[in-house]
Amino acid sequence: MAAKMEFSLVELEKPAEVNLILGQSHFIKTVEDIHEAMVNSVPEVKFGLAFCESSGPCLVRASGNDEELVELAQRNALALAAGHAFIVLVREAYPINVLSAIKRVPEVCTIFCATANNVQVVVAETEQGRGILGVIDGARSAGVETPEDVEERKGFLRKIGYKL
Repeated sequence: MAAKMEFSLVELEKPAEVNLILGQSHFIKTVEDIHEAMVNSVPEVKFGLAFCESSGPCLVRASGNDEELVELAQRNALALAAGHAFIVLVREAYPINVLSAIKRVPEVCTIFCATANNVQVVVAETEQGRGILGVIDGARSAGVETPEDVEERKGFLRKIGYKL
């Protein structure tokens, strides 16, 4: 008997000023461990996170300190419904501020993306369940930067305090 697989795109929903981190983990304690990683990295961060449990009751587990972002993370995770996926929505910090801490969470397997862009997730579904194949993060490249673009990039990084 041949197994069947279907593909779909899931558009993640978020406000323009919110960043998201999408990853995969392997254990129910992911929710508590990522919560701790977030607040230990940037105590004033506002975030919501949700995790797709892949066995037992297969619930979306959630946490965070911003109710709007927690609810939005839950909706996005339920739309994904993909094995052990997690999504973190971040306000008042950037992924660069928390990514290292999230990557150090023992049960985190991979990070698919960390971005403020619109994200589409490529999902495969079989009789067993759903899984993330990859992400479409933002728009297609339009060309190669010019010397003026280099100066603008460097100026921007200094303006927001990431370079001296």
